[in-house]
Amino acid sequence: MKLDSKIPSGPLEKKWEKHIMEGKLVNPANKRKYEIIIVGSGLAGASAAATLGELGYKVKCFTFHDSPRRAHSIAAQGGINAAKNYQNDGDSVYRLFYDTIKGGDFRAREANVYRLAQVSASIIDQCVAQGVPFAREYGGMLDNRSFGGAQVSRTFYARGQTGQQLLLGAYSALNCQIAAGNVEMFNDREMLELVTIDGQAKGIITRNTISGAIERHSAHAVVLGTGGYGNVFYLSTNAQNSNATAAWRAYKKGATFANPCYTQIHPTCIPVSGDNQSKLTLMSESLRNDGRIWAPKKKGDKRPASQIPESERDYYLERKYPSFGNLAPRDISSRAAKEACDDGRGVGETGLGVYLDFSDAIKRLGEDTIRARYGNLFDIYKEITDESAYEVPMRIFPAVHYTMGGLWVDYNLMSNVPGLFVMGEANFSDHGANRLGASALMQGLADGYFVLPYTIPHYLADVPREAAPSIDSPEFVAAEQDVIGRTQKLLDNNGKQTVRSFHKRLGKIMWEYCGMARNKAGLEKALKEIPALREEYHADVRVPGTADSLNQSLEVAGRVADFLELGELMCRDALAREESCGGHFREEHQTEDGEAMRDDEKFNHVAAWEFKGVDAAPERHQEALEYESVKMATRSYK
Repeated sequence: MKLDSKIPSGPLEKKWEKHIMEGKLVNPANKRKYEIIIVGSGLAGASAAATLGELGYKVKCFTFHDSPRRAHSIAAQGGINAAKNYQNDGDSVYRLFYDTIKGGDFRAREANVYRLAQVSASIIDQCVAQGVPFAREYGGMLDNRSFGGAQVSRTFYARGQTGQQLLLGAYSALNCQIAAGNVEMFNDREMLELVTIDGQAKGIITRNTISGAIERHSAHAVVLGTGGYGNVFYLSTNAQNSNATAAWRAYKKGATFANPCYTQIHPTCIPVSGDNQSKLTLMSESLRNDGRIWAPKKKGDKRPASQIPESERDYYLERKYPSFGNLAPRDISSRAAKEACDDGRGVGETGLGVYLDFSDAIKRLGEDTIRARYGNLFDIYKEITDESAYEVPMRIFPAVHYTMGGLWVDYNLMSNVPGLFVMGEANFSDHGANRLGASALMQGLADGYFVLPYTIPHYLADVPREAAPSIDSPEFVAAEQDVIGRTQKLLDNNGKQTVRSFHKRLGKIMWEYCGMARNKAGLEKALKEIPALREEYHADVRVPGTADSLNQSLEVAGRVADFLELGELMCRDALAREESCGGHFREEHQTEDGEAMRDDEKFNHVAAWEFKGVDAAPERHQEALEYESVKMATRSYK
């Protein structure tokens, strides 16, 4: 298999413009003849559905929520990056591009990242026009703040509710197109299979989560905007419903899965409190603008923070990375927190925590200023921990947050399955081995508003302008039978163990052996334990209820079955990548001072895995990464 990225020729800064000008077009009258399925209603899905609907395509949008506005994009807190240089502090399209390439440890595709930086400014204009209430300075100008991995202030925000406000903007645009009849919305539908005809994506099979009805839907192209797979770890900052089933169905229909081992650990989450916890809560990275992170210098120091004098505090990020300090990138900050805890200097009952302290900022700026900037985040922390961060430091610890890996796509956002496009976190293309903070919202909206609408015509212009395939075709019938068979097998199993118990066991394996640090022995152990756990799952899981009604246990059972397969692929990928880069930290490959050590000679490539059958090992393909405008260097934030 040859992975053709379809990157345009010419200078980096001209590639996107050249690609648009040379691209094939579909005239307005013909757009009405094409049907497009969009799976997912988050920022990527909602913005794409609204834009393609307004352009005149017949769009069908699917979400497993009862409303598009419940998509997990709503949970994003801190902000969205854009190279507008409103602060006049030296920002530019090139600087945003370079910060993103460097932040991803030189493991992202150069052309995609530059395009992302180019269109970033248009996103802000679009959202302001929709009424998104970004924070503003006293004079009325849009405000900015800093995020990790950057020395400029380029992050636009709406207090700690940026994702919610951006999604409401996209949701209003989507509703406008639904009312106009250009978009048909399908709520409470979960995609359970991709349908391909003659090797091209032509539809999906869904389950109505309320009635249990299995439904067939056809189209001329299918677009996935279904988010990431962080819940393979069981405990993560993702909503419990977030899953990988849509992407995994596409993988098993021939779409390659790229860099699955690239998962991001976020450094500022509320620590785990007990074995019965089902998810973790993020404290926005924006807090690191004014909060200082520290741990006691003495091992086993259990005194309250207020009783530990300054001379006995280790502001370890400021000490180790003085140029960036508390705004060091997420992967580096997370490992530094783990090192402090592994050294016996962690805080809290479990010892798995460090302090995020606002006392200096409150003295300098006043409590009212801090409350205006972060009030709702402090309220969340108070509600969960019953502690006021205005009075005592927050306790934080790293947790799984985002996945940089995903389905492989070319420059047009199309997978290697013709007609299957993938956007946002569901694809691999923009963040390399580590995502910079505030770039997830940027990518989702860039893909939906400003990239896919220009690239999908390249494919559709060559698709016959006849009706979408019949849902009674043999391929749709076979796909539906596969879904019914998998579903019924889970219900008929009649085992003794719950789905959740298996998911927790998988999460512990993944966190221990493929989490913040990986090594060969641990990954090889995981690759023995996961297949055994999967076999036990299908032999002894118990799924109550029936398929013909609301059954959340059944929904979760199918998702966990896919996680049990995806987890193995993640470990295979981590084992094969004999280097450390970004969030992929192999203990065998580190510098003397514990930093990631890349191997650019052997691993300067994307690893894309091809499904070869249920009982066969997947095949690893490579797409070489070529840098025309940047020079690869060892990352340094010191």
